[in-house]
Amino acid sequence: MDPDAEVDFDFSPFLIRYKSGRVRRLMGTSRVPAGADAATGVTSRDVSIDAGSGLAARLYIPTDVLDNKPGEEKQKLPLLVYFHGGAFAVHSAFSAPHFRFLNALVSAARVVAVSVDYRLAPEHPVPAAYDDAWAALRWAVAASSAAGSDLDDPWLSAHGDAARLFVAGDSAGANIAHNVTLRAGGGLPGGARIEGMVLLHPYFRGEELLPSEGTDPRFLERAERTWGFVSGGRYGLSHPFINPAAMPVVEWAKLGCRRALVTVAGLDTLSDRGRRYVEALRGGGAWKGEEVALYETEGEGHAYFIDKSGGGGEKAKKEIAAVASFINRQS
Repeated sequence: MDPDAEVDFDFSPFLIRYKSGRVRRLMGTSRVPAGADAATGVTSRDVSIDAGSGLAARLYIPTDVLDNKPGEEKQKLPLLVYFHGGAFAVHSAFSAPHFRFLNALVSAARVVAVSVDYRLAPEHPVPAAYDDAWAALRWAVAASSAAGSDLDDPWLSAHGDAARLFVAGDSAGANIAHNVTLRAGGGLPGGARIEGMVLLHPYFRGEELLPSEGTDPRFLERAERTWGFVSGGRYGLSHPFINPAAMPVVEWAKLGCRRALVTVAGLDTLSDRGRRYVEALRGGGAWKGEEVALYETEGEGHAYFIDKSGGGGEKAKKEIAAVASFINRQS
């Protein structure tokens, strides 16, 4: 049989890998151009962070912030570094669903956002996504205070406030945000610290079923198989990359943010993993943060807000408003 047609791993509905190594993605491959979005009043453009590795990002900013007249003081906004979802394997910072969502979020929260285009599995298994995310976070922080240097980006240096630094992501992107925030506990350029971490329907699993995951042992088999696929078989469900609850208590002290927001949905099998994460922050005693909040949406499934953010869905609007409130709350 032709190895270019014989299936090696069927990761539907995301992708199929064939015995030859060829990967055929079934979703998330289309790109939409950056630019001004009249509906939300947000402008975006694409940047290269590291030409050698291909690391790139899409930047977003409220359009009116760019309308400073000569001599006027530049308006500083919170700096949000965002990681898209897609099971570590599909979508990009340039995908239409995340383009709509980021436009809506930036409009509501009044932030400068850096949406990171990290490398995807299986061609680049975990931890490649974490490495890219970490490099992008460091770049964004450095570029926000690098006017006149080689790192200077006109939007970030003029309008990004690294003293109000937030990281966020949905699904696999929320997993990335958590793991990057752990790294940030060891320090960021210029002594910056993450003010807040936002995990939207985070992709976490474990070796034992939680109520939201049902009672079928085959569920865990599938979870282990798919996680093994995107991590190149290097990590099981007991690894802290996918199962933060497996971390020793003292490791939570490395989580380098002052505040945290976790959101879950009632029909999402991942919801109890998010709730357990919040319980760990509230009850472990090792995390040095000051606030953790849980936002729950009933009657919706996993990452519903990504598809509904551009269609006027009221629950999606409320979730975006909750994130915006968290970012802009002074405490």
